[in-house]
Amino acid sequence: MKNNCLFCAITAGEIPSFKVYEDDVVLAYLDINPFSEGHTLVVPKAHSAGLLDTDDATLAAVVARVRKVAAHLKDVLGCDGFNIMQNNGEAAGQTVMHLHFHIIPRYAGKAFSFAGEKGDMDKLKALAERIAF
Repeated sequence: MKNNCLFCAITAGEIPSFKVYEDDVVLAYLDINPFSEGHTLVVPKAHSAGLLDTDDATLAAVVARVRKVAAHLKDVLGCDGFNIMQNNGEAAGQTVMHLHFHIIPRYAGKAFSFAGEKGDMDKLKALAERIAF
């Protein structure tokens, strides 16, 4: 595993993921412990631990992809809104020290919690196939 980093291994294809979007800058895939249907991570392929040690050009490119993926998820899933979450450091809840953004679709009238539960792998696979672009 490159740099002992889980997300580097996922972006390198060493660990499987439920891919939603990929280009030369990022890989976007479903979170396996989703907070809501369609909870997607957008991860830059270049390693950096967090927001403060990511160069401006990479950060701008990643944020542009976050917006692109969020718009796609909103269109395909029909969610009523979404949260964008980005944690920095263990005290802020970051569990993988590789810059990443969470896109969390929100649905009016549905209960919500930031405590994700282990997703059903078959359902996640089917969802990824439905929303991939």
